[in-house]
Amino acid sequence: MKGILADVHLAGDIEKLVSAMQKEPWTEYWDFLGMILYHFDDVGLTPTSVDTEIWLRCQAEQVVLITNNRNEDSTDSLETAIRTLNTPTSLPVFTIGNLARFQKNKAYADRV
Repeated sequence: MKGILADVHLAGDIEKLVSAMQKEPWTEYWDFLGMILYHFDDVGLTPTSVDTEIWLRCQAEQVVLITNNRNEDSTDSLETAIRTLNTPTSLPVFTIGNLARFQKNKAYADRV
């Protein structure tokens, strides 16, 4: 795994999360992993890229996607991509279950 990709709707929130992960007590762990925070344009995606394309690009680029939108409301949704394309070697997708709480509650954000 090379790094983390923030879903286009979470970029600012994930930048704050990564910033926290680069400080104590997480500094040594972050440095050991050598991960990088990627944005859509870093990996050839656009804000209009469909979820299946995003999932496939994450797998190809070896980056973990962090999102708060993991529904199965279309054939190209993220949940559909995970259910149909996932293999035992696929990287996971991390989903923030409650974005409003993540944004407003530091203790919850720290647990995330």
